[in-house]
Amino acid sequence: MKHAYVFPGQGAQFSGMGKKLYDENDIAKNLFEQANEILGFRITDIMFFGTDEELKQTEVTQPAIFLHSVIAFKTLPDANPNMVAGHSLGEFSALVANNTLIFEDALKLVSIRAKAMQSACETNPSAMAAILGLADEKVEEICASIEKETGEIVVPANYNCPGQLVISGTIQGINIACETLKSAGAKRALVLPVSGAFHSPLMQPAKEELAAAINSTAFSEPVAPVYQNVVAQAVLNPDEIKENLIAQLTGAVKWTQCTQAMIADGATNFTECGPGKVLQSLILKINKDAVVNGVS
Repeated sequence: MKHAYVFPGQGAQFSGMGKKLYDENDIAKNLFEQANEILGFRITDIMFFGTDEELKQTEVTQPAIFLHSVIAFKTLPDANPNMVAGHSLGEFSALVANNTLIFEDALKLVSIRAKAMQSACETNPSAMAAILGLADEKVEEICASIEKETGEIVVPANYNCPGQLVISGTIQGINIACETLKSAGAKRALVLPVSGAFHSPLMQPAKEELAAAINSTAFSEPVAPVYQNVVAQAVLNPDEIKENLIAQLTGAVKWTQCTQAMIADGATNFTECGPGKVLQSLILKINKDAVVNGVS
């Protein structure tokens, strides 16, 4: 029986996130204040009292979720992961939990990633959409055919669970894909309220900026394997972890496959650290026999 710790990505934020940890735990308070110094602004003010609109800004959202997730993990009295994984941004939290990255370095990388992604979104207006109730293979096939026929970018971005796949691309590509996929039998095709096409080739400028930062940051030997989004298998080699973390910005988040791989490797218990319960819900949709809980 193995225990996996998992960490959410963008979209899990809410006003008031992390405040209880700050108020009730000295370790948490010190880490939050350290983060305020590193970032150069009081992100805690936005996390605890900010509006939904303020929290939705990518350069705030990503460090906010990272902080809540990592601090929730670090305040656990008996956290001893056999394996870790994170959904998109959550992969950085996972790499702190398994000692690949130190807290300060990971936060700096997350901040760089967030700003670079925000800039890429502003340069290339783009979109994402959730496709529900259609086989992954059918979604992949239709996306590929749209790209071939129209030249518009549209790719699978997040394999969240069976029957739920998020696609990413140009605004025109997403609009065409939503109509085509609904005609092909998708129950729903919902354009998401995000600022751009994450996990697509449109993030290439951000990828280059993040790569430079990652390659100049020390990555240590982890104490437990991380199941990385782009390969959906256990990784222990720091150089491979770096490569996969960089590739993730333009590559798909294979969450379904990561969860299946962890279960195949013996995971029976999953603890989600951070805001919300999104990953607990997805894991149960992937395998109804998994034991899930959360800490925030």
